[in-house]
Amino acid sequence: MTLPTIGRFPGVGTGTGSTGCGTMGFVLFEDRFTRPPHVVVIGGGIAGLSAALRLRDAAPDGTTVTVIEQAGSVGGKLRTGRVAGVPIEDGAESFLLRVPEGKALAERVGLGADLVSPTASGATVWVDGSLRALPAGTVLGVPVDLEAVAASGVLSEDGLARVRAEPGRPGTPLGDSDVAVGELIADRLGSEVVDRLVEPLLGGVYAGRADRLSLRATMPALAAGLVDQPSLLKAARANRGRAAPNTPIFGTVRGGLSRLVTAVAHESKAAIRTGLPVRSLRRTPDGWQLTVGSAGSAGRSGSTTIHADAVVLAVPASPAARLLGDVDPVAAATVGVLEYASVALVSLVLPGRVALPPGTGALVPASSGRLVKAVTYVSQKWAHVLDGYTGEPVTVVRASVGRYGEEAVLQRDDESLIDAVRAELATLVPLAAGWPAPLGVQVNRWGGALPQYAPGHLDRVASVRAALAAEPTLALAGAAYDGVGIPACIRSGQAAADRILAALQATRRGEPVHG
Repeated sequence: MTLPTIGRFPGVGTGTGSTGCGTMGFVLFEDRFTRPPHVVVIGGGIAGLSAALRLRDAAPDGTTVTVIEQAGSVGGKLRTGRVAGVPIEDGAESFLLRVPEGKALAERVGLGADLVSPTASGATVWVDGSLRALPAGTVLGVPVDLEAVAASGVLSEDGLARVRAEPGRPGTPLGDSDVAVGELIADRLGSEVVDRLVEPLLGGVYAGRADRLSLRATMPALAAGLVDQPSLLKAARANRGRAAPNTPIFGTVRGGLSRLVTAVAHESKAAIRTGLPVRSLRRTPDGWQLTVGSAGSAGRSGSTTIHADAVVLAVPASPAARLLGDVDPVAAATVGVLEYASVALVSLVLPGRVALPPGTGALVPASSGRLVKAVTYVSQKWAHVLDGYTGEPVTVVRASVGRYGEEAVLQRDDESLIDAVRAELATLVPLAAGWPAPLGVQVNRWGGALPQYAPGHLDRVASVRAALAAEPTLALAGAAYDGVGIPACIRSGQAAADRILAALQATRRGEPVHG
């Protein structure tokens, strides 16, 4: 969505000289201890918008906030579209309710009453050529209730025997080290647990490979349970006991997550600037100078300089590393090593009330060699998507395609990708009456969408933030650092804003804030 432009850039000059002109000509001589501060948030995803809202709620009076987004609209991967007249999420569909940030943000912007939870429960996983119920007795795929896992038929007898024997196997506690999820779980519980339970679940979140993902970054509670003892089953059972059993796991906003984006942007009272790339970020004696806009043609500059007292950098790793290059090359290089997975979402609106299997959808293990990694029965899982829809009865299904390292499969054109997905759906989720021709189909491609937290990720993030400790008016936020889910991104944005607020408050007290 494109939001209305609000206000003007504080401290703007044209790129016609080493320091620019206009306002930039005298900003350097203003008393930064008395003039209202200006904070720029680079990146208009939910992390950046959450930072802007926190600044609006807690910053000193008169503080102005500008959000700069390179894309044509804010929201990042939170975007609601329409297919055949039905509202469907183009990206993320929901967020965890068992952590507070998503729900609290919705309530803060007046959408608390519009939070909804799934109207179906349970999922399936494709194993040995058919769908099996995904057992409820697991923590992120690590078995806890062995009887429930056995009853599901997901694991073979040999696989179950390996799991049952795990608590008595010798091993070394994790301590403060990190390890790949797949490596540890395969060693302790066997490869079946990885292939049939853990990797399908992690694939749905990260589109990644279990043998390349950090345990500490992707399963922190489980890692904490392994610090001083080696049993995965014991750690998983302790973690499961802390969950609130009567709390819905997931929720979303009635009418689509675009409503959350719009509400947060509006409540932030920030100047929202879209379609504007940030070309450089440079330290100045009294703050920061950003060069924004196109490079222009020979002899002409299409760029503008913006002065900021503080900056929140809430963009993916690659642009963050580029912008940090002039600030701290070592930190920039560390940020730049983070890799991403690309995915595509294929949404289909089918005619009639299609008799889908029970539950919310199906997961497809990477070991199956299939193109599709997950299928969501959207209208069965989220009944609210058809609220207000007045057309003939329809059924909505969404397929997720692509895992880390499979970028080549996403190079197909839309028609070829749709044909391949429809063919796989007919095999993965066979229907008695067959799959009808869709009334509408939409492909949403998200290149470089999901960061891949390799082992050691948390240490790398800590080293970057330590390197930038001497720059308290610069803060990092977003999925590149602190988690890929919506609540994690909100929390990251708010923490970045809190860092900036502390620096602004120190400035008002006349304390030095730069190292």
